[in-house]
Amino acid sequence: MLTKISLILTAALALAGTSAAAQTLCGTRDDVLKQLENEYKEAPVGIGLASNGSVVELLTSTSGTWTLIVTTPRGPTCLMGTGEAWQPVVRKASVKELQS
Repeated sequence: MLTKISLILTAALALAGTSAAAQTLCGTRDDVLKQLENEYKEAPVGIGLASNGSVVELLTSTSGTWTLIVTTPRGPTCLMGTGEAWQPVVRKASVKELQS
């Protein structure tokens, strides 16, 4: 997935107009989501709130690529990981959930 990382980094740097050290693998949430949709056909499939207030999102594609991004409360959306061969897992209800 080196090409995906390079592509997102290039887009983030072009939009920010700053040094690589300051903008490594980050950009605005809208720009990151658009880039992942346009280039990899990835869309959000899960979202959660971290204890520090950051929003964590998992994006996947039908071809099996995936990207994990984090958006901080005051700032950028950053790429945390990418990969291939994503397989969705159906969550099974626990006994406790079935009893309520």
